[in-house]
Amino acid sequence: MVSKVCELAEKRRHLAPETEKAFQAFSRQVFADGALPAKTKQLIAVAVAHVTQCPYCIKGHTKAALLQGATRQELMEAIWVAAEMRAGGAYAHSALALTAMDDVESQTKA
Repeated sequence: MVSKVCELAEKRRHLAPETEKAFQAFSRQVFADGALPAKTKQLIAVAVAHVTQCPYCIKGHTKAALLQGATRQELMEAIWVAAEMRAGGAYAHSALALTAMDDVESQTKA
């Protein structure tokens, strides 16, 4: 599996080397210590990865967060925040369904 991942990474580099280089530089900059420490950025990335459901990002950023000093408890809390935000989004968007229900009801009464 690792060799396949490396092979695919090499194909990406070969097909668009300058873009790949720019993306890697961007990624390093984004996850560097700044106003937010690198550990916090990795915890955010773990949460976002769970919302976007990217298995590669989940694995990679979980490992990176641990290497930046995150604990298992911090990681799980970040994942719970992601779960709440995902559920909260569904709850908030129920307003669209409720409005559609009202629209149909008012049209059928007219």
